[in-house]
Amino acid sequence: MNIRMIAQILGKVLFTIAVLLLLPAIVALLYRESPFPFLLTVLISAALGGLLSLLKPRNTKIYAREGFVCVGLSWLCISLLGALPFIFSGDIPNYINALFETASGFTTTGASILTNVEALSMSGLFWRSFTHWIGGMGVLVFIMAVLPMSGSRSMHIMRAEVPGPTVGKLVPSARKTAGILYLIYILLTLVETVLLLCGGMNLFDALIHSFGTAGTGGFSNRAASVGFYSPYVQVVITVFMFLFGVNFNLYFLILAGKIREALKSEELHVYLCLAALGILAITVNILPLYGSFGVSLRHSAFQVGSIMSTTGYATADFNQWPEFSKWILVLFMFTGACAGSTCGGLKISRIMLLFKGIRQELWRQQHPHGVSVVRLEKKPVAESTLHTTLVFAACYIGILLLGTLCLSLDGFDLTTNFTGTLACISNIGPGLNAVGPTGNFAMFSGGNKLLLSFIMILGRLEIFPLLLLFSPSVWRKQ
Repeated sequence: MNIRMIAQILGKVLFTIAVLLLLPAIVALLYRESPFPFLLTVLISAALGGLLSLLKPRNTKIYAREGFVCVGLSWLCISLLGALPFIFSGDIPNYINALFETASGFTTTGASILTNVEALSMSGLFWRSFTHWIGGMGVLVFIMAVLPMSGSRSMHIMRAEVPGPTVGKLVPSARKTAGILYLIYILLTLVETVLLLCGGMNLFDALIHSFGTAGTGGFSNRAASVGFYSPYVQVVITVFMFLFGVNFNLYFLILAGKIREALKSEELHVYLCLAALGILAITVNILPLYGSFGVSLRHSAFQVGSIMSTTGYATADFNQWPEFSKWILVLFMFTGACAGSTCGGLKISRIMLLFKGIRQELWRQQHPHGVSVVRLEKKPVAESTLHTTLVFAACYIGILLLGTLCLSLDGFDLTTNFTGTLACISNIGPGLNAVGPTGNFAMFSGGNKLLLSFIMILGRLEIFPLLLLFSPSVWRKQ
């Protein structure tokens, strides 16, 4: 284990967070608020980063386990430090609550303990939503895009942080790949911001909601979420939630002029078909509630886009919808959107691999001596990838059940506990019943808030990077 190299990378992470914290400090000055909470956190983060940077590595190579450890430790550190401005400003005086809100922000979950979000300072609201944008593509991917990363194996870091069963380079250099991903990310964010401004939003609100859509996070500065705004704004955000649920590799192909190749994506077809079927089914089911097909379609499309992309915004209280519609949304909480996007959940590609694996096993039962190859995007899938997908799904379900069991100690109903845990591990935000779109997570005990914070980070990093931190074999010298 290259401890000194890990310390160097953690130092860069802390320096990067210190620089990014200057933005909400500037917002505080613009709105005549005290920048002290952010500047103090900048000093703490920079000082810790400086101390870690004093450890000079003897070699700069990064292998798979160092990549996982770097990512796991980085996300724990940014969550712990990112909560400090809320404490120093008094916006969220309880540290466990502040940590929950920050972990929810960085992991792009959008679950909240706030009962009156509009009471927060403007700078606090900005930092809260800006964490979505930072965490959406990944803080270490950001560092790879803007800073030279030592060593020839930095791709291990990207594979540990970018969601999906497989991650590859768009170009030969991992750093250039990270730069391309962030360029696409920034461009889409800017386009959405401009369109929201055209719909009458002020710049602050447009940025807040663009950050939340881009990172598929869902923090709003309004108690009514996106339901506060006009149908035009709701439609724009609906479109961009679906766009940010698409694999970013496809956008690269489009920019490279390979539009036909991008549109042939098997995962994209399944994603769009599932979304269309879900929207149609819910629209018909909720039609008696709204009396208008157009209004029902708008709310249905928004909520399907919000849940599939794991953004978590709301235009309506879907807790009041029929059971059929609610459980369609719960199914989408599991699926998520495409791998290589900023969304959470199992991912469409993993769902496809699981079903193809089942079909392969059924075929093998009938043809014990036959040879069957699972293909995804017309490419053969290695048995190791199928095995990892199965193990990931098993871990995902196990954590979901264990989390539900722990939440039940607080005395809430099964639907609240189950969907609350599901919303956290899938990085969605709202669940059903007490944790629905008009509720929050404030009623849970401090211990369960810490557990849910940990589960949110587990979900964002897709379980293994964080679990490996607690494996003694990872830390042994080899």
